[in-house]
Amino acid sequence: MRLLANPIVLRMLLVFVATASAFAVGAFLIRRMRRSLGADASLGPDAPTTEALPMHTYNAVIQQLKQQKHELESEQQVERRRAKTSENISAAILSNLSSGVMFLSPDGLVRQANASAKRILGFASPVGIRVSQIFREAAGIAAPGSASQNVAAAIECSLRERAPFLRLTAQYVTPVGGQRTLDITVTAVHAPGGEALGAACLINDQSEMAQIRRRQELQREMAAEMALGLRHSLTTITRCAQQIEGGHDQQVARQLAADIAAEAAQLDRMIGGFLTADRAMSAAAGT
Repeated sequence: MRLLANPIVLRMLLVFVATASAFAVGAFLIRRMRRSLGADASLGPDAPTTEALPMHTYNAVIQQLKQQKHELESEQQVERRRAKTSENISAAILSNLSSGVMFLSPDGLVRQANASAKRILGFASPVGIRVSQIFREAAGIAAPGSASQNVAAAIECSLRERAPFLRLTAQYVTPVGGQRTLDITVTAVHAPGGEALGAACLINDQSEMAQIRRRQELQREMAAEMALGLRHSLTTITRCAQQIEGGHDQQVARQLAADIAAEAAQLDRMIGGFLTADRAMSAAAGT
C-alpha cells in the first residue's frame, strides 16, 4: 500500500498502462490495414472501387456517344456523296438532251436552263429572265378552226392558274432575228407535300420539220400544176396529130406541126422548171 501511495510508482504504473493500451490499439490497426490490403490485392489492379465506379460509367457513355457521332457523320457523308452523284447524273442528262428544258418559278421567272434551251432560244443564258420577255415576239400557231393565242400570255396564265399541262406551237424570233418554229410544253412541278414549285418547260425546235412540210406541200402543188399542164399539152398534141392524119391541106398540116412543136417546147420548159426548183429546194434543205 505504501508503494501505491508513492507518487513515483503510481506514475510508472500509469505510463505502463498507457503504453500497453497504445500497443494494443496499434496492433489492432495494423491487422485491419493488412486485411484491407489483402482484399484490394484479391480484386486485382483493374477492379474499380466504389468511388471510381461513377467515373468509369461516365467514360463508357462518352465513348459510346463518340462512336455514334462518328457513325452518323459517316452516314451523312455517304448521303451527301449519293446526292451529289445523283445531281451530277441529272445535270449530265439535261445537258445532253437535244430538247430545251427550263424550270420556271410560279411568277414566270426562268430559274434553270440547259444548253439546248440556250441554243434554241438564242440566249447566252435565259436564267433570270421572265417568259414574257423571252416569248414577247412569239406568235402562236392556231389549229384549224381555232383562234391564235399569245404565247407569253398563255404560259403566264398556265403558271398563275397552276394548270397541270399546256402545249402549243409558236413562230419564234431569236434575239438576232432568226425564225424558228417551236413546240412548247409546260408541265406543273409540285413538291412531295403538294406545294406548287413552278413548271418545267420543254422546247423542241420544229423548224426543220416545218421546212420539210412546206417543201413537200410546194412539191405537191408543183406536181399538180405540172400534171395539169402535161395533160393539156398531150391533149393538144393528140388532137393536132389526128387532124394531120385526116387532112390533105399542106398549109393546115404545117400549122398543126407548128402547134405540136410549140406544145413540146412548153412541155420541155415545164419539166425543166420543175427539176430546177426541186434541185434548189434540195440544196436549201442541205444547207
